[in-house]
Amino acid sequence: MPPFPEAAAHALRDSQQRHNLHKATRTIRAKRDALVAERDDWEQLRLSAEAIKNRTLAHLDEYLLQFEEAATAAGATVHWAPEAESANRIVAGLAIDAGADEVVKAKSMTTEEIGLDRALAAAGVDAFETDLAALIVQLAGDVPSHIVVPAIHRNRAEIRQIFEQNMGAFGRPAPDGMTDDPASLAAAARAHLREKFLRSDVAVTGANFAVAETGTLMLVESEGNGRMCVTMPKTLISVVGIEKIIPTWRDTEVFLQLLARSATGERMNPYTSTWTGVHRAGSGSGASVIDGPEQVHIVLLDEGRTDVLADPAGRSALRCIRCAACLNVCPVYSRTGGHAYGSVYPGPIGAVLTPQLRGLRSEQDRNLPYASSLCGACFDACPVRIPIPHLLTHLRAEVVDDEPAFPPSPERVAMKAASAMFGRPAAMGLGERLAGLAHKVIRGGPDATVPSVPGLAGWFGSRDVAVPPAESFSNWWSRTDGGTRESGDGR
Repeated sequence: MPPFPEAAAHALRDSQQRHNLHKATRTIRAKRDALVAERDDWEQLRLSAEAIKNRTLAHLDEYLLQFEEAATAAGATVHWAPEAESANRIVAGLAIDAGADEVVKAKSMTTEEIGLDRALAAAGVDAFETDLAALIVQLAGDVPSHIVVPAIHRNRAEIRQIFEQNMGAFGRPAPDGMTDDPASLAAAARAHLREKFLRSDVAVTGANFAVAETGTLMLVESEGNGRMCVTMPKTLISVVGIEKIIPTWRDTEVFLQLLARSATGERMNPYTSTWTGVHRAGSGSGASVIDGPEQVHIVLLDEGRTDVLADPAGRSALRCIRCAACLNVCPVYSRTGGHAYGSVYPGPIGAVLTPQLRGLRSEQDRNLPYASSLCGACFDACPVRIPIPHLLTHLRAEVVDDEPAFPPSPERVAMKAASAMFGRPAAMGLGERLAGLAHKVIRGGPDATVPSVPGLAGWFGSRDVAVPPAESFSNWWSRTDGGTRESGDGR
């Protein structure tokens, strides 16, 4: 995958994708804004969520052990996975031990992050996505481009073509007479997936929240496929990032009000499933019987999260609840789409989370903190108040600090020169006089810009620079005593 600037330039040439993204993000954003406006206490909910997450992260080690103890007591088996490879090995081993050569999956960005489908395929186990958007992505041989709506870059006509061409290779083919009407497409997907639900003995899910005090996992979704995954198969495996922990059951009240509104523009998700270990229900004879999966496994994934937690400036990214509200308001994402980011976590949160999880070693990850205009819309939309613009500048500073001193880049030389000038009043005064001289040479009105400078064509290729003013602010302040008296020279 090329670095973001190249990938974004390629994506911008796809006018159909830009149209699809603009329409979809605008629709979701409008629904979200309308429902948020209903709540007078929206800001209080955001502050509460931020406080809960901060408290959890401050004592994450204690809450993780509490969760393990409670889940184990309820009959679940908890596995610890320090990195993606071990998580994939655990899940593949559990599926093989269960005698499965295929599993059904509920949409999970965590399993996308670790490349679970590829690992299962290498172990001889086929993984079938059951979320409609994730199914579209899988049938197309594509990768997700949005955290909540993985196929947001596809329109209905494209989806119909994907179903017609590829659905038969994965199971039941698309029916004759299928149209690009949403009901017709949904009916085809439902019939295709039903046979997989009925024959699969193993399901793999993620979880939105893991409640420490009870060992409960919670999954929210809109289609009911997640509910079928957590109830029908004999073996249920859930891969959960360690940052999904919340302390108490009561804390879910705050997050459920924030998540649905922020993610899909709904007051409440249609399906909210919770499970605590192996559920046993009473029978008529008094003996307990298992109601649901016979085995429940929970894989707690680190994969760089403790490194993020160790960074006092960067750990706030772990508050993310994967609602994707920041994507839907981002002027960069809404034009480039998610693939340009080269990560399962695109958009503003991906631009900070991915480099923190993977490190700033690759050219691709070193470019991600610059994939933003720093307009601040992402912070305003974030339900847990993640200061994404601040994190972006924090990561940009790390990128610059890691650059080799020799040979110096033109940008580094320019920044050093600016720093030296700003630190010396005499040099600053000289610079202001030179800027005034440049104004007389270039001329132009108040909105005039400098289109290019020889040798800096690349920098000017995406930026406009205003013509320097005739007089600096400090000179104007001194001459007019802070604006209390204007000179008679007409300036």
